[in-house]
Amino acid sequence: MTDKSKRINIDARSYTMILALVAIWVIFTALTGGGFLTPRNLSNLIRQMSITAILAIGMVLVMVAGHIDLSVGSVAGFTGALAAIMQVNYGWSTPMTIIVTLGVGLLIGLWQGFWIAYQGVPAFITTLSSMLVFRGAILLVTKGVTISPLSDSFKLVGQGYISPSISIILGIVGGILYLIFEMRSRQAKMKYGIDVSGWNAGIMRIIGVLLLISLFVGIMISYEGIPIPVLIVLGLVIVMTFIANNTTFGRYVYAIGGNREAAAYSGVNIKKTNMTIFLIMGLLSALAGIVLTSRLNAATTSAGTGFEMDAIASAIIGGTSTLGGVGTVPGAIIGALVMASIDNGMSLMNIDYSILTIVKGLVLVLAVWMDVSTKKRTV
Repeated sequence: MTDKSKRINIDARSYTMILALVAIWVIFTALTGGGFLTPRNLSNLIRQMSITAILAIGMVLVMVAGHIDLSVGSVAGFTGALAAIMQVNYGWSTPMTIIVTLGVGLLIGLWQGFWIAYQGVPAFITTLSSMLVFRGAILLVTKGVTISPLSDSFKLVGQGYISPSISIILGIVGGILYLIFEMRSRQAKMKYGIDVSGWNAGIMRIIGVLLLISLFVGIMISYEGIPIPVLIVLGLVIVMTFIANNTTFGRYVYAIGGNREAAAYSGVNIKKTNMTIFLIMGLLSALAGIVLTSRLNAATTSAGTGFEMDAIASAIIGGTSTLGGVGTVPGAIIGALVMASIDNGMSLMNIDYSILTIVKGLVLVLAVWMDVSTKKRTV
């Protein structure tokens, strides 16, 4: 199969996921009497999605390289608990608390990367062990009790909003940056003889993205503005997409997942790359823990439970292959939106949590089946 046909296949799957997301929104809007698509609920939805999205962004790199990380939920809960202890028990400032918490996340990533990259322990076993270790560590550091309340400045990380006027400015800046990026990307492809879509298709895509940006900002300012956690996610999407597509490290990640032996023969430093992947995952898990604790205004013993399933499901739904070598950060965000939409819509309908868990499990199986079926057709 040619590169062009593969690209068409990947694009088709991405569009299918977008259509599925739209269908979910339409169904829940009908079932909730229009309550699902109110500005307030949509704002709550994307803020709810932000924690899963942060973890899913890191999970994309992990899975593209052919690994899995089962510890992200426990690590997020543990680092969030440490942040609460620093704030409540020791009175640390918000900046210092955030810096130290992120540092702990890096250390955890270093620990896991050491065993996976340099000792050859499979990521499944290493992260399963860490999941148990840090779930127990949460109980140890919190002594089994909820730790709260946190400082007002720390709560802004998970609960704050960007004012409507600044939100509009950010939307305009985002649109301009997208135009510049799109034009430069097109020029670069033409320079090196890479196939590009026709001008009509390119213009339609640009108009579509600009309309989505305008719609997003319009909905957000109809409530209170862009939530700060969402702004964090958008920043991560831009940075991590650039890293994945435009850096040597990003190319190495995809090379390892696509064909590990070929990557090794090509001179790729597999150990160093795997270590870096888990350092990033540890950092993002800590960031998710900060946002979670800030949003709840407390650290609880059950914090982060099940987050690993949501992150993995989001990545897979967004097109990341369970077999490695394929996946995108924007796709994982779409997957996170799908998972959060199911959660939010069923909550609005007052459906029992046990049913919600069953539905999310079935969605995960369906997503994996689609991935395996697509992989078989492209071989």
